Amino acid sequence: MAEIPKPDRAFIKSDIALSRQRISRELSGLRYELDFPRKIKNSFRHRPAIWIGAVLLVGLVLAVAPARTKKIYVGPADARKKKKGSSGESFLEAGALVAVLKFAATLLRPVAIKFLTTKMRNYGAGRGRTPR
Repeated sequence: MAEIPKPDRAFIKSDIALSRQRISRELSGLRYELDFPRKIKNSFRHRPAIWIGAVLLVGLVLAVAPARTKKIYVGPADARKKKKGSSGESFLEAGALVAVLKFAATLLRPVAIKFLTTKMRNYGAGRGRTPR
């Protein structure tokens, strides 16, 4: 490999040092520009009236904005009459169904427990033995 003469080495070293300084300055400038919390604090400190006005405006818009409205479906007159009377009837039917299911569960609980215990005993007894 050919050697680089001493004056060229000094030039290259100084060039490298300058480029390192330039990169460090640019990085510090980038950090300064990307420091958003500091920018927001300074902006609020220098212009509090604008920030308070913006907050009030957003609050006012949210307070005045219409809420979601309930959807109303308009159908034939017969369907509306049936719905009015059937809502109470369906509630009673559901209550009666729950009561019947609860009563049936109470009656069938001992049968289900006995069935499951016999199945589990048979399952456990078959596990311990090794076929020959």
